[in-house]
Amino acid sequence: MIEIDITILLSLAAVAFLAGFFDAIAGGGGLITLPALFMAGIDPVAAIATNKFQAASATLSATVAFARKGLIEWRRGAPMAVMSFLGGALGALSISYLPKMALEFIVPILLIIVATYFALAPKLDDVQRKARVSILVFTVIIAPLIGFYDGVFGPGVGSFFMVAFVMLMGQGILRAMSNSKFLNASCNLGALTVFAWKGAIILPIALTMAAAAFVGAQLGARCAVRFGAHLIRPMLITVCFIMAVKLVMADENPLGALILSTLRF
Repeated sequence: MIEIDITILLSLAAVAFLAGFFDAIAGGGGLITLPALFMAGIDPVAAIATNKFQAASATLSATVAFARKGLIEWRRGAPMAVMSFLGGALGALSISYLPKMALEFIVPILLIIVATYFALAPKLDDVQRKARVSILVFTVIIAPLIGFYDGVFGPGVGSFFMVAFVMLMGQGILRAMSNSKFLNASCNLGALTVFAWKGAIILPIALTMAAAAFVGAQLGARCAVRFGAHLIRPMLITVCFIMAVKLVMADENPLGALILSTLRF
């Protein structure tokens, strides 16, 4: 069991503030907070559950900020949000059946994959285009699938929603960014409901990080409307790669041990 002291709490609060700020602009704040929780020595399932608590705070904060500017389509997005919620809850239920060693092995790989995707993904603009899929397809298939990913792992889910709205629904970047926060908050709450029911959340850390993430997301949402995501994304990708490597090289990480044994061979 990790010893929770003021140094750990303040460090994680600072990380959550930055993650909330990044997440409101470009998405992917969990790419920073989740590795930080792992490096603090927290069990993988507890780390994912605790991270979901602060992530929900950040996405709810950003959703409120965008809603105040009239940028969220509540009526059209409500069915999508419901399916996203169910996907997040199902994903959170599934993670309980994965062994700890599997999570320690998989998480760094997922972080690198997600960061690589962000690095190679096409640049998005604010031009409205023709939708490639119907609202029904997006609601029934895309929203719950991305929500499921959020429940199982989570980092980058806001960006995946944003890219899906742009590429599949033809929305401009600002509108897509706003609507993605609504769906992101929904799947966060779905997963959080399951994690809270299972008692997997470390509340002192979760509450501290949630407060910091809320403030960071408020500032980030204001910057998103004004400047966009192009300044934040490169920094997010760099931090993600660094933390993934740090996780791999941590003591007792099975992926790191496998890589070392291969090099020695």
